[in-house]
Amino acid sequence: MISAGFYGVYSELGPAFERASGHHLVTTRGPSMGDSPEAIPTRLAQGEPADVVILDGGAADALGRQGLVRVDSKVNLARSLIGMVVRAGAAKPDIASVEAFRSTLLAATSIAYSDSGSGTYLSTKLFPGLGVAEEIAGKTRKVRGPPSGEPVAAVVARGEAEIGFQQVSELIHVPGISFVGTIPAELQPTIFFAGALTSSVRQAEAASALLGFLASSQAAPVIAKAGLLPLPER
Repeated sequence: MISAGFYGVYSELGPAFERASGHHLVTTRGPSMGDSPEAIPTRLAQGEPADVVILDGGAADALGRQGLVRVDSKVNLARSLIGMVVRAGAAKPDIASVEAFRSTLLAATSIAYSDSGSGTYLSTKLFPGLGVAEEIAGKTRKVRGPPSGEPVAAVVARGEAEIGFQQVSELIHVPGISFVGTIPAELQPTIFFAGALTSSVRQAEAASALLGFLASSQAAPVIAKAGLLPLPER
């Protein structure tokens, strides 16, 4: 089971792993968290089988605390930053500083964010921390992600939101948008995509081999191309 943020990397590296290992990957997608019935935590809690999960690292930790994944099997695969987009052709607002970013939020007519990790951080921590949560509450929209939903950038591309936030890897390859940039470094949470074996894993050796492959130096160029930050090889 894999969430959207690392899926671009996985979709390119998965076939390479299959060719190199002889294993066959059967993949299903869902958000790292949230109230969607497709969310990975919901599906694992209901007993849906999986060998490996690849998702937001904080969500992986939460699954470990619930006994749904093996805590000692967690492997961080890449760091992820939150970015902002506008519709293609629209003026790019200033988000270079915390104060400029705050002003952009207040000036925007509509704001979209995801129902998963980045959106949870924005709505529960960042917006309240900047003191704008109440002022922008009436113009924010939470977007349900794939597989039944869509990237936040797709909503922005249609003009249904003036600005949109999501993890960079989920924004930059969507047509019809302009990437403004990442939110200020001081406001970035430490978000990793991570993989872990589930507590009900049946193919432990193959599952561990997959995570090792995704964490290897071979994966680094693909990770960078996807808009994520590769980690030092362990």
